[in-house]
Amino acid sequence: MATILSVNAGSSSLKISLFRRSPVTLELTCGISNITAPPAQLTWNGATESVGGATIRDHASAFAYFLSRLPDPSSVQCICHRVVHGGDYTAPVVIDLAAYGRIAALSDLAPLHNGAALSVISACIEKLPHAKSIAYFDSVFHCTIPRHIAAYAIDQSIATKRGLRKYGFHGLSYSFILRATAHFLQRPASSLNLIILHLGSGASACAIHHGQSLDTSMGLTPLSGLPGATRSGTVDPSLIFHYTNTAGRITHDPSAKVDLHVTEAEEILNKQSGWKAITGTTDFGRVVRGARVRVQGKPEEAGESEGEEDSCTLAFDLFVDRILDFVGAYHLKLGAAVDALVFSGGIGEKSKELREVVCARVRCLGYAKVDPAKNAELGEGVVVDIGVEGEGKGEREKRVLVCRTDEQVCVVTSVSFTVALDADKPTA
Repeated sequence: MATILSVNAGSSSLKISLFRRSPVTLELTCGISNITAPPAQLTWNGATESVGGATIRDHASAFAYFLSRLPDPSSVQCICHRVVHGGDYTAPVVIDLAAYGRIAALSDLAPLHNGAALSVISACIEKLPHAKSIAYFDSVFHCTIPRHIAAYAIDQSIATKRGLRKYGFHGLSYSFILRATAHFLQRPASSLNLIILHLGSGASACAIHHGQSLDTSMGLTPLSGLPGATRSGTVDPSLIFHYTNTAGRITHDPSAKVDLHVTEAEEILNKQSGWKAITGTTDFGRVVRGARVRVQGKPEEAGESEGEEDSCTLAFDLFVDRILDFVGAYHLKLGAAVDALVFSGGIGEKSKELREVVCARVRCLGYAKVDPAKNAELGEGVVVDIGVEGEGKGEREKRVLVCRTDEQVCVVTSVSFTVALDADKPTA
């Protein structure tokens, strides 16, 4: 039986799905978490266990451990790798030495993910030399973003030479959500205008115009845009210099400055910020439970006492505020002709409180009112409508949906994958 592996390397996790090739059928799921903070946790077809000792030290050893549990590694014909940053690639690519080098050169632009993906790619080439490795890039989906939206207001000769522009990410997820939503609405994907919120420990927003990415919140790197569990999201670029100076306050005194290397700045903004920096936890569920969630209320005045409740409320309100920034902007860019606001990602799919607050705030734009019962219990289906029927107003319905995204399925079922795999077939 010919099989396909779909591999998704996170900053400290590895998700692997095994599919039968024809017809495409899911056979096995595996998740390995806590790779950088042992003991690692292994989830194999839903059953979880700890992996003790030094068996799993990094992503390469995590993949080797997966292979040791796989009944027939020789059946694997193709390995599909999710790679966050693809630079100028506009399609998936079969990984050879040249492609590997280009992906490696982009690692500094996606420090939490590209390095991990390369580690697994190397392990695949070593352990499964007979199998073809193909990279699927999150950034490819956004290659339709117009130049004036992708460009930064800097010297364009330098920007072009160094590839300094908005790339966007979470593209595999957005591709799946677009197709799933089109199927749910029984409309061609090319006819849809959507605002999609991919909300998780890494969060982003995307405006879809006639089935193509018009704009997205992440930029040159995944750091830009919405805050995340440990990412700051968009901040004033000069903040990092004031954050690290020795004066303990905002100052331009040369004697207070410190030598700040790019890697140190990225470490602070990528790994030491976000709601963990505010609350002490990366678990957004804990943030919600500790916050005073106000559906219609305005942010409270300054001067509240410090404490867990206040820090959780600040993190929750801040996240909502930044989400509303992008929803409002994209609503205007789409000329108010929006078919649906779609929530997805771990937080978007699980946090009924966040959905309730965001949807209450966008009612003024004509989006459907949330049905409390539907929002509390999503029910079955890849896409679920949580709005009150007939509530959306305007040229388009402005429905409110939740989509259970699946990047692994999107990779395996892509047409480009089939073409790449079939390229090695002998001709008649």
